[in-house]
Amino acid sequence: MSHLLQSWRFWALAAAGFAALTAILAKVGVTGVQSDVATFVRTLVIVAFAGAIVVGSGQTGGLVQISGRSLVFLVLSGLATGASWLCYFRALSLGDAARVAPLDKLSVVLVALLGTSLLGETLSLAAWAGVALIAAGAALVASGW
Repeated sequence: MSHLLQSWRFWALAAAGFAALTAILAKVGVTGVQSDVATFVRTLVIVAFAGAIVVGSGQTGGLVQISGRSLVFLVLSGLATGASWLCYFRALSLGDAARVAPLDKLSVVLVALLGTSLLGETLSLAAWAGVALIAAGAALVASGW
């Protein structure tokens, strides 16, 4: 079990599962609620949850150890996350969760492109084929064919 908890694949699959739940729960929750208000409520819950984990695990000392560079990029990442959530909740309020979520997952394609071009990461030909299939699949699901 400890080996499993050290696996990036385990955590990535767990994230995917929770992201799926997020889409379904948010679609139900955003009904009759302004999407920006729904995003705000969700954000408050996340802040409280993450804060409880940091406090409960004794990691509060790590807050003062964050370098200036890391802090800038974490703040920028937080702003991007907030913008993503606002757009996602607006999309959910207007469209079907089964079509919104696949388009949102085009972020996988964008991460592959940005990771290789900006971070110098490399992907195999098979991985690029997978990225292309993700893009094609998202387009097909969103189109409603």
